[in-house]
Amino acid sequence: MKTEITFRLNGIERSLFVEPNDVLIDVLRTRLGIKSPKIGCDQGDCGTCTVFFNGKTVRSCLVLAIEADGGEIVTLEGLSENGPTPLQRAFADRNAFQCGFCAPGIILSATELLQKNPEPDRHEIQEAIAGNLCRCTGYTPVIDVIAEVAAKKTAGKNRKSR
Repeated sequence: MKTEITFRLNGIERSLFVEPNDVLIDVLRTRLGIKSPKIGCDQGDCGTCTVFFNGKTVRSCLVLAIEADGGEIVTLEGLSENGPTPLQRAFADRNAFQCGFCAPGIILSATELLQKNPEPDRHEIQEAIAGNLCRCTGYTPVIDVIAEVAAKKTAGKNRKSR
């Protein structure tokens, strides 16, 4: 039996009917046209389906769509609705990803890290993106970019406080 759910998706209220076993990633991609979260392992291991759900990153392949009722979901599309974020620009400028399949999930995980901890060390960055698998680039350029963006934010913040 379908149930109507309503949630905010990238700042816009959306309502639709879902089956009790509909998974959030499928609803986002096939019914709402959101393509940044990818279907990877479908078991929550690879992180390609990462989205913000009520301010925290989740693996949308592990969330039933009905759980989103009344919640707020932000995908990479919503994160960059006003243009690329400094983190996205830095990843592009440094060509930190090879194929880009994992990029949306890593960017959302890194964004969450920098929101919680604006000055992470390399170990904290590694921990934050540990649930995001990249099979072609490797992690060194990704970690370098996150560290670089964090350092720039901190330097800018310190200049303003003087």
